[in-house]
Amino acid sequence: MQKNNRSNNINMIDGPLFGNIIRYAVPLMLTGILQLLFNAADLVVVGRYSGRLSIAAVGATGAIINLIVNLFIGLSVGVGVTVAVSLGAQDDDRCSRAVHTCVPVALIGGAVLTVFGILMSPTFLAWMKTPEDVIGLSSLYMRVYFCGMIPSLLFNYGAAILRAAGDTKHPLYYLMTAGVVNVALNVMFVVAFDLDVAGVALATALSQCLSAFLILRFLMRTDGVYKLALRKMHIYALELKNIVRIGLPAGIQGCMFSISNVIIQSSVNSFGSVVMAGNSAAANIEGFTWIGMNSFHQTGMNFVGQNLGAHRLDRVRKVRNYCILDVVVTGVVMGGLTYLFAHRLLSIYIPGDEEAIRYGITRMTFVCLPYALNGLHDVMTGVIRGLGKSLVPMVITVVDICVFRIVWIYTIWQIPRFHTLNMLYITYPITWILTFSMLAVCYAVIMRRLTRREAANA
Repeated sequence: MQKNNRSNNINMIDGPLFGNIIRYAVPLMLTGILQLLFNAADLVVVGRYSGRLSIAAVGATGAIINLIVNLFIGLSVGVGVTVAVSLGAQDDDRCSRAVHTCVPVALIGGAVLTVFGILMSPTFLAWMKTPEDVIGLSSLYMRVYFCGMIPSLLFNYGAAILRAAGDTKHPLYYLMTAGVVNVALNVMFVVAFDLDVAGVALATALSQCLSAFLILRFLMRTDGVYKLALRKMHIYALELKNIVRIGLPAGIQGCMFSISNVIIQSSVNSFGSVVMAGNSAAANIEGFTWIGMNSFHQTGMNFVGQNLGAHRLDRVRKVRNYCILDVVVTGVVMGGLTYLFAHRLLSIYIPGDEEAIRYGITRMTFVCLPYALNGLHDVMTGVIRGLGKSLVPMVITVVDICVFRIVWIYTIWQIPRFHTLNMLYITYPITWILTFSMLAVCYAVIMRRLTRREAANA
């Protein structure tokens, strides 16, 4: 039996925080960047070998796919926090029950998503006013893509377990392996077999099967308290309640976030396929900066969860401060570099199409340069979730980001002189500032209550 190498697990409760946060976050960052590189390979391959319509078709699906899957992906947040708190409290039984609950939940959720996605993809794309010259390819891509939902959820839930235990390296290794396979299959299916967008979707689904297999095999072979035994799989009521209590608001938050993005994507679609291509390429490039910053969201959430379980509120405050510092530096550096090399980067996706590149640069001006603001509210969301308060960031995000963007689009943006891409994209930095401000106030209130509770129990 393979033994669990404890050197892979970062000690979140004891030792120097800043160094451990960096050691934990870097593999997370690399995991996300690699995942985006492999996703970018989809766009690059279809852009180079299938043309502008294919890249617009794939790009048009991103917001709607996120809308459909975010509810179940959000439950992985509940898995991570539940496991982290139980490990911090040294409650091995609770940790084991959470692990054996999340696997059947992933299987059921993945099956539901597969059926729903295949049946509803054309309808959702029509609601988004996807252009006629794109909608057929987009629908085909989504239907094939949704065939990989079960392995996708299994990998995400398994990765949440390992990261809650302090192991961010193994999910990186498994994603790297699956990603290399994804790129190879992309080239084979699109270039050799001429499968166009269906080829990149099929490559994604098959590579997700590999990553799910690798992470489940590790969990079954480890000797840690989070060891997975298939015969013990069972949906335990209390653990499911905790997972849903924390994960469901996170999932709803992601869905509501996606609804606003779907409306923005629909607004972009109204400008035609050239703007769609530039917007899709820019959004994919921006994703690298977001992933770099989001690693500190996950870091803050799991570090706070374990220290909350261990009743170390002094370290919770330090975790928040270090993660905020790290995310600002990451956002400024990565966002600035991305904007500086915008033309060259966009040319990789849409070579020679200067009109589409120009539209891509327009988006990056309003998103890449102020991207650190997005990181600030993301870290605060992770910290508050780690404290077990997932409903708070959900409500704030729905009001400050989702509602504001939707109201903006259906009121101010409808005024003819404001009906421009610039006025559409400016909603991003405005809502990031509003959300961070509200989350900072709520964090202060929650910590004050926890501090009083700890003092009363001392």
